[in-house]
Amino acid sequence: MRILVTGGAGFVGSHIVDALTASGHDVSALDCLDPAAHAGPPDGLNPAAEYRWDDVADTDAALAAVAGADAVCHQAAKVGLGLDFADVRAYCEQNDLGTATLLWALHASGFRGRLVLASSMVVYGEGRYRCAAHGIVAPGPRRVSDLDAGRYEPPCPTCGAPLEPEPVPEDAPLDPRNVYAATKLHQEHLCAAFARETGVAVTALR
Repeated sequence: MRILVTGGAGFVGSHIVDALTASGHDVSALDCLDPAAHAGPPDGLNPAAEYRWDDVADTDAALAAVAGADAVCHQAAKVGLGLDFADVRAYCEQNDLGTATLLWALHASGFRGRLVLASSMVVYGEGRYRCAAHGIVAPGPRRVSDLDAGRYEPPCPTCGAPLEPEPVPEDAPLDPRNVYAATKLHQEHLCAAFARETGVAVTALR
């Protein structure tokens, strides 16, 4: 099977490339080598894979990358929290526009395989916590004063008591709290719309 991995030179993407080639697949990787993450092509890239150093948000690059692909693993994204709202354009350009361009290219090329999107648990906000007195609660944003004091777990928003973290179920309420989280959720919505319109199988991994 020929598989395209976007963001294939990144931390997660490069391991996916390794796993896929080890399983005998024909793997190509597309990566823009964002200077925020890479000074250049990283050491240790898999010699069995084909690499394209280009941006998934570029229409010509996206069309060339998806040609002949049987499956696509979309890992390319600007990562981090996007805490400063001055970052909003960069996150939307790389994450949302990049995903939209990839979907456009897949549609234009008549792609009928499977698309796997790297989403994130950050779409759920702080996660799932339980207070002994108040049950499941949604903690507020973490305070700088708590972090400075070494208190990394959020308190109960009602009584201030310590909380116990719990696994987050897939159907938990969505609560993206920063720019990065908002773009990951938008990626999911774009991919869901693509799946409904085209019938292509799409899986989003949180």
